[in-house]
Amino acid sequence: MSIAKTIEISAESTKSFEDAINTGLTKAASTVENIESAWIKDQIVTCENGAPSRYRVHMKVTFRVR
Repeated sequence: MSIAKTIEISAESTKSFEDAINTGLTKAASTVENIESAWIKDQIVTCENGAPSRYRVHMKVTFRVR
């Protein structure tokens, strides 16, 4: 029988949403083991002078608890 736990994290990048997701998951994996999935709840882009400047994601990360 497996038990899973879900945490919510936010991550930001100046490059892309994909980079923000990878950055967030990499950082989470440095402190949490057995990550199984991530659900992207929200994506927000901040603009400066009419151009995208920051990409932010809010996600739920699920991992197995031993």
